[in-house]
This record gives sequence, C-alpha cells and structure tokens, in this order.
Amino acid sequence: MQASEQVLASVKARADALQVSCKTLTKLDTSVWETIIDVADDEACDLIFMASHGRKGLAALILGSETQKVLTHSGVPVLVHRRPQDAD
Repeated sequence: MQASEQVLASVKARADALQVSCKTLTKLDTSVWETIIDVADDEACDLIFMASHGRKGLAALILGSETQKVLTHSGVPVLVHRRPQDAD
C-alpha cells in the first residue's frame, strides 16, 4: 500500500503541475479486475486505462489476464496500452 501511495503521489504532483485534474485512490482487494470495475463504476469514470504485458500462449493461459477480464466484464470503455516486447 505504501509503495502504491508513493507512486500515486508522484503522478498527482505531475498532474497538479500541469493543472490537470487528478484524483488518486488506493484499494486492496483479492480480485484485481473486479475492484477496478467496481471503482470505475463508483467513481462514474468515463474510461479505464490499463497496461498489458502482452503475454501469449501458455504464459497467458496460466497467469490469466486482469486486463482481459476487465475488457470482458466492464461496462466502462477500456483503453489498453501494450508495451512493445523489445522494451523488456
């Protein structure tokens, strides 16, 4: 929780410096994808932005994909950024 709060404080400071409205929230729960959807609904969000590792094959099957679950179950539009494989 402390690490996430530090990262979000940095993001909030950058947004404030650019005069961009920004609200941060840290929530701990057992189901990541359900929590993302619940918070988006509770906060009346217009968009969910997520990053994806872009795993394929067996790794994707074994690990599952929180992003895929959000995409499948969310009523809120989801924008996914996939990091290029050579950037690892």
